[in-house]
Amino acid sequence: MSMCAAPITVDVPVERLCVGLYVHLDVSWLDHSFALNSFKIKSEDDLRALRQLGLKTIRVNPSRSDCRPLPAQAASASADEAQQQVVITEEERQKIAEKRARVERLVREREAIASCEKQIVKAASTLKDITRNLFSRPKESVAQADNLIQQMLDSLLTDKDIAIHLMNDKIAGEETYYHSLNVSVLTMMLGKELGLQAPDIKLLGMGSLFHDIGKIEIPDRIVNKTFELTRAEQSLLQQHVMYGQQIGQKLGLAKGVMDIITQHHEYADGTGYPQFLRAEKIAPLARIVAITNTYDNLCNRANPVDSMTPYEAMSYMFAHMRKQFDAPALNLFIRCMGIYPPGTVVQLNDGTLGMVIGVNSGKPLRPSVLIYDASVPKNEAIILDLEHDPAVEIVASLKPRQLAPEVYEYLSPRKRMTYFFDTEKRNGTR
Repeated sequence: MSMCAAPITVDVPVERLCVGLYVHLDVSWLDHSFALNSFKIKSEDDLRALRQLGLKTIRVNPSRSDCRPLPAQAASASADEAQQQVVITEEERQKIAEKRARVERLVREREAIASCEKQIVKAASTLKDITRNLFSRPKESVAQADNLIQQMLDSLLTDKDIAIHLMNDKIAGEETYYHSLNVSVLTMMLGKELGLQAPDIKLLGMGSLFHDIGKIEIPDRIVNKTFELTRAEQSLLQQHVMYGQQIGQKLGLAKGVMDIITQHHEYADGTGYPQFLRAEKIAPLARIVAITNTYDNLCNRANPVDSMTPYEAMSYMFAHMRKQFDAPALNLFIRCMGIYPPGTVVQLNDGTLGMVIGVNSGKPLRPSVLIYDASVPKNEAIILDLEHDPAVEIVASLKPRQLAPEVYEYLSPRKRMTYFFDTEKRNGTR
């Protein structure tokens, strides 16, 4: 069954509404106090608020309702009372005012996302310049990288909690730069949550930025191959660690950064490469990058069809790869990103579909969710910040292919996941 076939509804007189009916409101989202335009009536307060909309009938979805509307004779007894409740009470005005305040937060959320988009495009462009000039102007390139990571670190340390936004699909052919930035963002977040000091978080950022630098010595046809590598190709690709070590030494990178370049593919159980090191032999900073690098690689395969959803990647790492990682760091990473990381398509407790677009490390179970609502234009889509909507909960994760075409087009699930810090939130602009 399509996840979003148009529901079959019937028009029901307002006086026949009761608790348990699932209703659809055909009025502007701003003109009522409810979180969504479609929901199940839960209380007498809900009924009062519905009567105050001044509508004669409201659409009801019988298949999602717990009961039938009130019979006509019972409804007529309450019609006078319902009529009296059409006048909007001060309490309901207050709720609608709060809703409008939420809309203002929504506008600021959009501005923050737009700011993030600009920052990550600029950061990717900087990283491209760094890579291009690495050999002709090595000192300048390392200084540029240091400056980029310092800017990210400054925004990261500004606030207690860290907000991470999902970005729009990135520019084709720039995957290498966005992968390094993704790993830098996620690793620095995890380093801060682990309680590391600023110098170590900076080493994590620099190491993440340069962790795959050796791939510039590997042919693009192998690095970007979209189907399975042969054993020989796999062996050649793994040489990027050795090449990265050679490049890092030429650049005079710090030991902590070099540890990450040489050990980011080592696993705690000794199954990694190139040296099959076990937990205590792997540098602490490299153990952290092994987690975030694996996560991003699972979400962003060379062929997007092979990529896991963020929810699947997190579940897979916990269920099948736990022994390969530092346990406290993996558990904290899962806690920070939430059960439903940004990019996950979700179903809410009222059946509404949406996509997680932002997570706050301090409240990972209450992310920001972009909502599918056919009555709202896509470019004005509602973003629910679950921190401010306690009645709304995520109940399931979905694969994008489970969505009906119109919902897929509306939510635009990312073929590739890209994350960046929400520095607008950090700088107190909202």
